[in-house]
Amino acid sequence: MNTPSTPNPTRRALRVLGVTFLIYGALVATHEGEFWPFSIFPMFSQAGNPWSRAVVRDVPPTDAERWDAVGAADLPGAGYPLLDYGVDPIDLANFVKKTEHWTPRRVAALGTMLEPPRGRTLRVYRADGRMAEGDSVAVTFVPVATVSADTVLLNPVLPR
Repeated sequence: MNTPSTPNPTRRALRVLGVTFLIYGALVATHEGEFWPFSIFPMFSQAGNPWSRAVVRDVPPTDAERWDAVGAADLPGAGYPLLDYGVDPIDLANFVKKTEHWTPRRVAALGTMLEPPRGRTLRVYRADGRMAEGDSVAVTFVPVATVSADTVLLNPVLPR
């Protein structure tokens, strides 16, 4: 039983919620619609840090052993639709990014992960991005491996 001297728990809870929403609304309004602890995109808290992903290109066999890093405009071949061939792009990116030493087992795993159709040659690139001058993004594509149906050639400069 509530007496005049005992605070009503429902009223107190509503007051706390109201103050919380008021503070949250003020923070969102002053931070262009985002306030990190409640953000639906917490990944943006890492904005500006260097990043790395993986890109796979379907290249002509003549490009199989070219190991120079290139920019986006100089990528050979055509994009390879990973999802169409049952490869999760996030899994591939993590595999390429987190492999520090390319042991024969890791190289074989990369070939098994991609399993290109006969007659196709795939080039796996590690896309390294960073902030550049003038608030732009610079991306360099470093070749990691060339994968065909029966061979995986690893970039000779990568640590083994």
